[in-house]
Amino acid sequence: MTPPSTEDRAARVPGTPPPREQIAEEFWKLVEVIARLRAPDGCPWDREQTLESIRPFTLEETYEVLEAIDAGDDAALTEELGDLLLQVILYAQIAADEGRFDLVPVLSGLTAKLIRRHPHVFGEEQAHSSDQVIRNWDRVKQQEKPRKSALDGIPAALPALARSARLAAKSTRAGLKWPSPAELLAEVEDKTVQLRTRIEQGESGSALESEFGRVLFLLSQTAETAGVNPEDALRAFGGRFEQGFAQREADLKSNPDASRELAQTLIDEAAAG
Repeated sequence: MTPPSTEDRAARVPGTPPPREQIAEEFWKLVEVIARLRAPDGCPWDREQTLESIRPFTLEETYEVLEAIDAGDDAALTEELGDLLLQVILYAQIAADEGRFDLVPVLSGLTAKLIRRHPHVFGEEQAHSSDQVIRNWDRVKQQEKPRKSALDGIPAALPALARSARLAAKSTRAGLKWPSPAELLAEVEDKTVQLRTRIEQGESGSALESEFGRVLFLLSQTAETAGVNPEDALRAFGGRFEQGFAQREADLKSNPDASRELAQTLIDEAAAG
C-alpha cells in the first residue's frame, strides 16, 4: 500500500487518524516481525531479553524522542517514535511468551481508559477549559484507583528535577497554595545564603545534601509557578552549554589557565540562548 504523500498529510483535518487499512496492515506487520524475532528459530539476542533487561533501552529511547522533538527534526522523530513503539510491543511479546498477557489487553485497556477519562468527549459531561479536563481526569482516576494521597502514582524512577516539578504541580492541584514566583525566589536567595555558610564552615554529608535538596526543590517550584518546566529548561540549557564547549574545547586545551573565564563565558552564552 502506498503511504500518503506529504501533501495528503498536510491536508488532513486535525483529529483524523491515518487510513484504517493502512495502519492495520503496518501495525500487524510490525507485531508479526517482533514475534518472529522472539520465536525459537528467531534472533538469539531478542529471545534472551526479559522485561528487566530491556528497561535501560526504554529509558534511552524515550530521551532520544525528546532530543528529536527539541531539534525539530521530523525525520529523526519518526525514527525515534518507531524505536519507542518497538519497546512497547516487545514488552508485550515477552509477557505473552511468559504466559502473562499479550498486546491485545494493552491496546484495549488503553482505549477504554481514554474514553472513560474523557467524558466531555465520549459522554455527556461538559469541559470548556483545560482545568476542567484535568479535574475530570483526576476524579475518574480516583474512582478507578483510590489512593491515599494526591501525590501517589508519581514514579519514583523519574529524574529528580522532573519528579520535583510533578510533586509541585500535583500538590497545587490538590489545594496546596504556593507563594508567588517572586516570593519563592526570595526564599531561594535566603536558603542559598544559608547554604553558602554551611559550605564555608566546611560542612559535608547529609546536612549539606539536605540544604542542596531544599534549594533545588525551591528552584524547581519557582520555575513551575512561573510557568516554566524546570526539566525542559535545564535540558535546553545543558544542550547549549554542551554545544558551546565543543566549539571551544581546543581553546581550553591550548590555554588551560583561562579555564575559569571560559566556564563563565559558556554559562553566559548558554543563558543568552
